[in-house]
Amino acid sequence: MKKQLLIVDGYNMIGAWPELVTLKNQDRLEEAREALLFRLSNFAKYQGLETIIVFDAQFVPGITQSYKKYQLTVVFTKEDETADSYIERIAGELNDRLTQVTVATSDLAEQWTIFSQGALRTSARELYKTVQQTEALIAGDTEDTHFQNFRRNSPWDNEQLQKLSQKLDELSRKK
Repeated sequence: MKKQLLIVDGYNMIGAWPELVTLKNQDRLEEAREALLFRLSNFAKYQGLETIIVFDAQFVPGITQSYKKYQLTVVFTKEDETADSYIERIAGELNDRLTQVTVATSDLAEQWTIFSQGALRTSARELYKTVQQTEALIAGDTEDTHFQNFRRNSPWDNEQLQKLSQKLDELSRKK
């Protein structure tokens, strides 16, 4: 099975996800980036995806860097390099027989370039919906785990529970 790699156009998501647009419009771009990283981190961990988030340096001049945060790779491009050109380049380099690259962007020109390199694409809206669905699954799993722990701490052991169940069946039949 191929390794799954998700490459995300960071500012494209910030411009499309409702909560992040609100932060951006309030001049809280750093908080929007942080919220995006946090949500994608949970999503990537749950889905087992290696994830790279790419930001243009145009909004943060002179910050060219790449680092790990929340088990994600975060890249700020060089000042003269757009996130689109960086994504197109690394998607072509990393998409091979062992790795299936998916690029999250709503930029149509970038999508066509990605397709021509054999990579897949998902729009900002599609990724947003998928992340929301995954967050609901995580919440459900967390609740199940909570109740599993609750049941484990029950004063009844399995034999007693089985006897109680049999007694309930007997009483139900007598009616």
